[in-house]
Amino acid sequence: MTKSGNLPGFPYFRHNLTIMKFILGMKKCMTQYFDAEGRVFPATIVNAGPVTVTKVLSTDNDGYTAIQIGYGSQKEHRTNKAQKGEWKGLETFRFVKEFRTESLGDIKRGDIITVDSFKEGDIISVSGTSKGKGFQGVVKRHGFAGGPRTHGQKHSEREPGSIGAGGVQRVFKGTRMGGRMGGDRVNVSNLNILAIDPVNNQLLIKGAIPGKRGSLVEIRG
Repeated sequence: MTKSGNLPGFPYFRHNLTIMKFILGMKKCMTQYFDAEGRVFPATIVNAGPVTVTKVLSTDNDGYTAIQIGYGSQKEHRTNKAQKGEWKGLETFRFVKEFRTESLGDIKRGDIITVDSFKEGDIISVSGTSKGKGFQGVVKRHGFAGGPRTHGQKHSEREPGSIGAGGVQRVFKGTRMGGRMGGDRVNVSNLNILAIDPVNNQLLIKGAIPGKRGSLVEIRG
C-alpha cells in the first residue's frame, strides 16, 4: 500500500505490505486483453481508488482489528454533523467501507491507498451488487425448462407447473417461484489481475464482476 501526495499535508511513502490488500472502485466496462503470447481473455476495467484511511480500529479500543476507508468525493452540504467530525482534516467521501484484517501494519488515519498496492497476477475477490432485473418468472430466475412446445399445449410454455403434493393446504417454505431477481450482494473469488494502470488508477481484472457500469465494487487481495 502506498501513500501519495494527492492530499495536502500527506507526503509520499510506502507501507508494510504484509497486511491484507483492499481497495474500492467503480466498474467501468468489459473489454478484451491480449497477453504476450497472443491469447485473448475477457476482462473488466475498474477505476480503483485512490482511497483514504478514515479510521483504524484496534482490538484494544474496538474489540477487533479493521481499517475503514473512504472513496469518492461528496459535497460537504450532503454530509451530516457526525460525518464531518469523523472526517475532520480529510475530504468528504461518497462511500465508506470497513475491511477486517489480522494485522494493521504501520497504516494510520489519513494514509492514501492506491492501485500500486496490487501487482499483476494477484488473485483477488470482488464483491458488489448484482444488476436488478425486476420481477422474473421461474424460467429466467431458476432455470426451469417450462412446458412442452407441442402436443396441444397452449399457455404453459414458461409456467412453473405443480408446486407440491395436495393435502397440505399450503406452499412449502423455499419453493422456487417467480419473484424479484437481482440486486443481491455477490462475491466472485479467484479472479486474476491482468494489468495495472497507476496513472489512471485502473485495474484490469480477468473475467466478469457483479454490478452495472458505475457501480461500487470492493476488491480484496
